[in-house]
Amino acid sequence: MARLPRLNLPNIPQHVIQRGNNRQACFFTDDDYVVYLDKLKDYANKYSVKVHAYILMTNHVHLLMTPDTEKGVSQLMQSLGRYYVRYINQTYKRSGTLWEGRYKSTIVDSEQYLLLVSRYIELYPVRANMVRHPAEYPWSSYHGNALDKDIVLLTSHPAYLALSKNLDERKNVYRALFNSHIPELTIKEIRDATNKAWVLGDNRFRQEIQQQTGRRTFPQSRGGDRKSKGYKNKVENQ
Repeated sequence: MARLPRLNLPNIPQHVIQRGNNRQACFFTDDDYVVYLDKLKDYANKYSVKVHAYILMTNHVHLLMTPDTEKGVSQLMQSLGRYYVRYINQTYKRSGTLWEGRYKSTIVDSEQYLLLVSRYIELYPVRANMVRHPAEYPWSSYHGNALDKDIVLLTSHPAYLALSKNLDERKNVYRALFNSHIPELTIKEIRDATNKAWVLGDNRFRQEIQQQTGRRTFPQSRGGDRKSKGYKNKVENQ
């Protein structure tokens, strides 16, 4: 089944993933990470996109962003992707593609999922067994959202600001969220929504987006397992 077209709506956050071609590396030295983040900041300003969280892994990136316009995220990703490919090819005397096709994304229910996706992103190197704590990984928004580093690239989302009016207390509350693990089913839900272009949110939010856009926002029911006891009981009671 063909992948659904991406949803792009103004003022609604998006979780974006872009992977290196064939899962190969797209960052080779510290300078590469610095260049990527610097251009991300430039294009975020140019296209009026607010960046709330990010992680730059060796062979892929995760971004949590809110566009002011319908095309903001797609314009940012297109411009950033092209610039970075040129930079890598020129720097390392290579040619050809760097990214694995088009980036993937899902729109995110701010009330229920914004901070959850932010944690999901910043915990990625922990799940990958690269570090024991997100503070140990240098190319992450955790240093700005939870610690004392001033990252100009970041713009605080209202859901983050609502943690506390006081900056220090807000970061304390945010750090405390990392004391609990994200359930595996929730991790799968985030991954599936992003990879398959479903909407990440509760039923109310998904239905609102579906009515607004006219396209499906979650998988259709397959009718159940015909061999299961639950399915047989359902049929017998009809």
